[in-house]
Amino acid sequence: MAHKPFKFNEDILEQLRNGTAKFELLSSPVPSVAAPPNNNTSLFGIGNCSALFFARIGSSGSSSIGHSPAMRKLEHFSVQKVTGDGRCLFRALVKGMAYNKGTVLNQREERENADELRMAVKEAICENEGERNLYEEALIAIRVDEPLNRYCQRIARPDFWGGESELLVLSKLCKQPIVVYIPEHEHRGGGFGSGFIPIAEYGSEFRKGSRRKAVRLLYSGKNHYDLLV
Repeated sequence: MAHKPFKFNEDILEQLRNGTAKFELLSSPVPSVAAPPNNNTSLFGIGNCSALFFARIGSSGSSSIGHSPAMRKLEHFSVQKVTGDGRCLFRALVKGMAYNKGTVLNQREERENADELRMAVKEAICENEGERNLYEEALIAIRVDEPLNRYCQRIARPDFWGGESELLVLSKLCKQPIVVYIPEHEHRGGGFGSGFIPIAEYGSEFRKGSRRKAVRLLYSGKNHYDLLV
């Protein structure tokens, strides 16, 4: 049975959303889809038509979002909430490293250890010029957003928000693999979903020949990190 027009459009939109659509660039000029019909218009753009380039969309075999590359990596964990006081990235990291060692931190220990991680980044990036070059990727990420001296002023504050730059540094400083996930429902653009999708990994070189477990962080669209276990 032929697709109804509205169903066909829905299928195309779904493929675009979930990454299963294939694109083919047509290099020949074709009649504009916006132009009114004209009997003198030929297939190759001669007559009353516009010379346009466009992409032909084709299915990769399934329009189900469950088959997109990202969704094939869907994983399931439990979420351990982390206090959102500006230290959440550092709190989640120390909480995760302690969990992997079979220990539990109380709130005071978690806060103090989180601040120690933040200050370790400050020392590596801001106070040790010889060591700074070891973190070139982090330096590039910092300088995209702001001058280094301003960054070094901000990171001294206990409510400094950590992100990718700090993960690049800490994964090396602690020799710690770190994987960042987003919630499944955020990948879908809303709706339901109880799984998590990995979007970045740091310190993967420390997995090789080691029993060191990765710390899994959950990043939400609200600029907050929790821990996945």
